[in-house]
Amino acid sequence: MKPDYISEPEWIILTKKYPNTEELLDKLTNYPPQYLIGNVDFYGSIINVDERVLIPRYETELLVDKTIKYAKRIFTNKINIIDLGTGSGCIAISLKKNLDCNLTALDISKDALSLAKTNAQLNNTEITFINKSMTENLTNNYDIIISNPPYIPYDGFVEEKVKNNEPNIALFAKDNGLYFYKEILNKHLDNLNSPGIIAFEIGDNQKELLEPLVKELNLKYSFENDLQGLPRYLFIFLNK
Repeated sequence: MKPDYISEPEWIILTKKYPNTEELLDKLTNYPPQYLIGNVDFYGSIINVDERVLIPRYETELLVDKTIKYAKRIFTNKINIIDLGTGSGCIAISLKKNLDCNLTALDISKDALSLAKTNAQLNNTEITFINKSMTENLTNNYDIIISNPPYIPYDGFVEEKVKNNEPNIALFAKDNGLYFYKEILNKHLDNLNSPGIIAFEIGDNQKELLEPLVKELNLKYSFENDLQGLPRYLFIFLNK
């Protein structure tokens, strides 16, 4: 029988690929259904996924949605955007399809970039992909710097199915999960144009840890909630 966590459309696709229900249920015990299907619907785009990349989640769709709304409110000309730690490319592709922008996306994983490039082609989006760490210096300036970085502490709870299948490099970060936020703010703030936006997805328990760091920047900022009312997004605004 269909597990409760799988939608009816997903179940239809899965049962077509795996007609033997017993075999399918056995696979689902230890393996994400999105990997079995091979793609997800993300913000209206079909994004291919496999073990090379983190599975896009609805929280990240809301990050994209909020960023698009801010961008349309703030910018009047073509926007330069960089997506740090692009993974499957879902954020970059969604922004490119919904904003008049030049889009750069980088990732430390060559395997992830390979899939992101495929997804960009499938979605007819022109994106510049760069293989480098989000902690390395940037050579250009941007109007929007967006990132859903690894933010789970190494001792934080993660479901076994996630931990055993999705790339751990995209999940975990040192310094209580704050390492990449600190690195981005320390190294890339000078690469932000004015007006400009830094947009982060954060862990639902990280607001109290991040707010003192953000206050030191003396910039306008906003922590915003997901659909469950949890603080999952941080927007920082530069307007000299």
